[in-house]
Amino acid sequence: MGRSRLQLTLALLKPDLMMHPVRTKEVKTIIKDNGFLVIQSRVTAINQREAEKFYEEHRERFFFTRLTGYISSGPMTAMVLAKENSIAHWRDLMGPTKTYRARDIAPTSIRALYGISDTRNATHGSDSDESAKKEINFFFPEFNCDNWFETHEVLYRENRHTVVWDDNQGLT
Repeated sequence: MGRSRLQLTLALLKPDLMMHPVRTKEVKTIIKDNGFLVIQSRVTAINQREAEKFYEEHRERFFFTRLTGYISSGPMTAMVLAKENSIAHWRDLMGPTKTYRARDIAPTSIRALYGISDTRNATHGSDSDESAKKEINFFFPEFNCDNWFETHEVLYRENRHTVVWDDNQGLT
């Protein structure tokens, strides 16, 4: 019997983490060591207007201005990750949103190890297939999730696709 179908998720390494290249490299190693396939990757930055669009669902929340100001404050790494149950696995690896809570209940999680505060919590991850597709499209408009599943997913799942990581260019 073959492996289950892979699932895609968006992962962001946020500006607070990106300010520390050694920590950024450590988190990329954690991602690889936990069996994630990095399908696409790019270092990018977004402006305030783009940040507001990305976090639109939180517009009425008290932290919206702080969150959008922060996420647009510097470069991030955006990645399309694939793995069986990748959304749940990535969210578990990140740990709770609130860094102090992560340190208490998930001390080995990325946010516990590298987060600074509730907003500056090192990482972001999609919370559902629907949000993953939308968020991937936001950062990778040329990436077609449906097409990837039709033409590439089985190759990655069955390890018939060669993946080469280049920290400057993403995947080659």
